[in-house]
Amino acid sequence: MSDWVLLGLIAVLVMLLLLTVFGFAVYSGLFTEVVVSAGSPPVGSITLAYKFRVGPYGESGQLFTDGCSISSKLCSIGVYYDNPHTVSPEKCRFAIGRILSEGDAKPSEEQIKRFQKYGFKIFSFPAPSHVVMATFPFTTPLSIHLAINRVHPALDTYIKERKLCAHPRIEIYKEDRIYFVCPLARQGDFYVPEMKELERKSRAAAAEAEDAQTDITGADTLSEASSISIEATTDSRDTSVATSILLPFPASRGREEADNRSEHSYSESGASGSSFEELDLEVTMDGEGAAGLLPDTGCGGKLEVTDKWTKEPIAAERGEE
Repeated sequence: MSDWVLLGLIAVLVMLLLLTVFGFAVYSGLFTEVVVSAGSPPVGSITLAYKFRVGPYGESGQLFTDGCSISSKLCSIGVYYDNPHTVSPEKCRFAIGRILSEGDAKPSEEQIKRFQKYGFKIFSFPAPSHVVMATFPFTTPLSIHLAINRVHPALDTYIKERKLCAHPRIEIYKEDRIYFVCPLARQGDFYVPEMKELERKSRAAAAEAEDAQTDITGADTLSEASSISIEATTDSRDTSVATSILLPFPASRGREEADNRSEHSYSESGASGSSFEELDLEVTMDGEGAAGLLPDTGCGGKLEVTDKWTKEPIAAERGEE
């Protein structure tokens, strides 16, 4: 009989444990509905102390801990620049830190010096005008993992369906909420100096590679043209020699005719030039002018292609704060 009682107590304890875990997960936001929207941001301009890293997003947990150990009262912030689904973990770029002040408020010199002492840098973000955003409860450390696995896929879907350019991914941990913010304009304002420098170097390297490829292509084209010219000259000389041997008198006549044709070639070119001038005049006199020949870009004649979150940063699983 005592064995049955013991088994019953164990079963009750297991059930209570499972109910506790389930309640903890629910309290952490397990069944919270994720609502993604676009509009005005939940925060204004901010000044932050941050550390920049290149590597797996999982390493951000230690940086969050570093910031909290300096000041536990401030809000945490994470800025993720790359999509870990399209960029290898070792090349993902992110900045983690604490918000020193918001709006018109200024951070104290004491705070700035304290963070700088531990290797943090100071930077300011302007207030974004329009953003894609979502929120999630921040009640337990488990909330972070639930948010990562639920909010970011919802943001991906929303941005992809509407074909938006929204980056980088900014996470703000404020009181009992996690705010996910993706600026829709002036994204460069949310790049810390280290990120801007990496982007500059990347563009410079791409430009150098393109110039090198152009030089190689140009050299190949010039080499091919030179080969064709040499072959044509050789064939011409062979033909001239053979003709002079077989027909000595007509050959001299042919050279005279060729000389006569070459004398008239400039005037023929002039006639062709006149024809182009007439064509230009007709186009100019036409009411449409060049507009009828060139497509309207709709951007003042200048097209700009952006490729930025195509790499929208999605925070992969990170360590707890």
